[in-house]
Amino acid sequence: MKVIVSHDVDHLTVWEHRRDLILPKFVVRSGMECLLGRIPVSEYGRRLRGMARNQWQNLDELMAFNRERRIPSTFFVGVSNGKGLAYSVEDAAYWIRRIIDGGFDCGVHGINFDSPEAIREEHRKFRSLSGLDSFGIRMHYLRTGPDTLSHLEKAGYCFDASVYAPRDPYRVGELVEFPLHIMDDYLIYGGGRLQRASFGEIVEDTRKIIDEAERKGLKFLTLLFHDRYYNEAFQSWKNWYIWIIDYLKGKDAEFVGFREIAETIK
Repeated sequence: MKVIVSHDVDHLTVWEHRRDLILPKFVVRSGMECLLGRIPVSEYGRRLRGMARNQWQNLDELMAFNRERRIPSTFFVGVSNGKGLAYSVEDAAYWIRRIIDGGFDCGVHGINFDSPEAIREEHRKFRSLSGLDSFGIRMHYLRTGPDTLSHLEKAGYCFDASVYAPRDPYRVGELVEFPLHIMDDYLIYGGGRLQRASFGEIVEDTRKIIDEAERKGLKFLTLLFHDRYYNEAFQSWKNWYIWIIDYLKGKDAEFVGFREIAETIK
């Protein structure tokens, strides 16, 4: 089985959220996780200290880990705002270049999914900022409509990774759709807003997904991990990502990139 790893960049700084409700909601939810025994007090304290540092990304640290493990991952960076994605285009440009210069692939974390004109504008903006001619996209919150893939294909994207489904990649015209199979949020939050299970239970649920993919004979397994959680303030998340990479390596999985595979899908 071949594995494709990706990371969505949802936040860069704390203060980019000074005008919305994300900060108070985060403090309350983390406090509830602590009171319910889902996370230790020390972890809750690390989350508050992270807010004081005005840093809500761990991109350099995650790239260093992926480089050490030889994981050719793709980072999706937003160039528009919406649905809680609020960092500036200047900050996005800085990290797009840093990711590419660091030896990793970069694509669009899309906001617009139903307007052909807005989709084309995000493509144009990212192309200008990145200097790339060929790149893909994943929609923020995996939002899609009945015509989204057609709009993305016409805008010039070479691949999309927004459809959550247990199947192998497939073509939509010139666009290749890479269905998503494993996502940190779904496993750890389970559709809610609080960490739902212990690390051991999360690992067991992940094994079941991988076993089912193998049983179905899938040739590819796609994995999404948000860079923000590669930090001791989210210990279960970070431990889970390290575990799944090492677990898949132990199964002799081959790690590949979206773009190189998109060229081979007929």
